[in-house]
Amino acid sequence: MEINQPHITNLLESCKKQDKNAQLELYKCYYKAMYNVAYRILKDEFEAEDLMQEAFLTVFTKMQTYKGEVTFGAWLKRIVINKSLTQLKKNNKYQEIKMEIIPSDEVEDETVNYKGFKGSTVLKCLQSLKENYRIVLNLHLIEGYDYEEISQILEYTNENVRTTVSRAKKKLKQVLLAEKIQSQVYGR
Repeated sequence: MEINQPHITNLLESCKKQDKNAQLELYKCYYKAMYNVAYRILKDEFEAEDLMQEAFLTVFTKMQTYKGEVTFGAWLKRIVINKSLTQLKKNNKYQEIKMEIIPSDEVEDETVNYKGFKGSTVLKCLQSLKENYRIVLNLHLIEGYDYEEISQILEYTNENVRTTVSRAKKKLKQVLLAEKIQSQVYGR
């Protein structure tokens, strides 16, 4: 949800007219959130910063293609995610892993209780997961995409996304429990 929709709408109209001040103001409204999206995928501050700025340049040159069917923030976020995934592929950090298909009755949507964990601890543990787990959980839990949207973004089958999310949640739970035990033992 856009915080101040009429203000954003006015900025977008000015940006379509190549108003540099409006572009700067729009950038200021969204740059932190878009940097965080890119950083969670790329795990590199400088790459995330470069990619985020590149995404804004793309947006400002293609502003006429924004039709308003989704909020501007959602449209921008999708551009940042797509550019981030493309950058991962270029860096050979992102390796496509073929997931075996598991019958849907074996996939359980397990709820993880995050109470008692600091947000920074959960994010740190999430960042420590292997690439495909980290990406699907970022897209699902943090960015709020559903399984179908993730399957379109990553070009996985819907069933593979469900399986990967389920396995990633289990792995995250294991890592969080290990972190909790370690912090109790060492008093962190």
